Amino acid sequence: MGIFSRRQTATIEPASAGGTGASGAYPSTSGGVALDSALRGLTGQWTIDRPHSRVGFSVRHAMVTTVRGAFADYDSTLYFDGDRPSASRAEIVIRVGSVDTGVEQRDAHLVGADFFDARRFPEMVFRSTSTVHDGGEAFRMTGDLTIRDVTRPVELQLDYLGSVVDPFGFERVGFDGTTTIDRTDWGLVYNQRLAAGGTMVSEKVRLQFDISAIRATS
Repeated sequence: MGIFSRRQTATIEPASAGGTGASGAYPSTSGGVALDSALRGLTGQWTIDRPHSRVGFSVRHAMVTTVRGAFADYDSTLYFDGDRPSASRAEIVIRVGSVDTGVEQRDAHLVGADFFDARRFPEMVFRSTSTVHDGGEAFRMTGDLTIRDVTRPVELQLDYLGSVVDPFGFERVGFDGTTTIDRTDWGLVYNQRLAAGGTMVSEKVRLQFDISAIRATS
């Protein structure tokens, strides 16, 4: 993904001699900012580490509060090109039946015909089409989002958080991504009117990606 910049990199040494530490793997200046060689060193395939990541959303409910949820089951393919970040790409395939808002009744409603209709449309898919560096740690990734067999373009705002080799020898990168969509553009039109005006569920939905990705093994 085009989400990596020259932010500081780090190495955490394993707690025991049996680990596979990589001290000095990423050369840096005396200020701790990674050199170009470190950026190029991130080139390759990455996979989202689900136990340490969150693919979620938030939406206004009854005009006065916010409901938050996440998807537990998804697959990811991420590729970063350190020489040409614009050539980076990402794909995330989410099983909508794994939605979890903390309330069983609400989750059952979401996977039903009023919303995701998971029996007919079990997957929601994002595939990137382009990436632009906005400067500093900020990037924009444009892609196609498919929900209920409707595909429309979206733009993610991405912030690169850094890279690290963890105590188990896994090379990780982190980023936050957000975008706001109008769910009715994808056929998610269910709602109820409130007596005082407004609707029970906002049409605007904020998608949130809090991602820790691990370099894929060959």
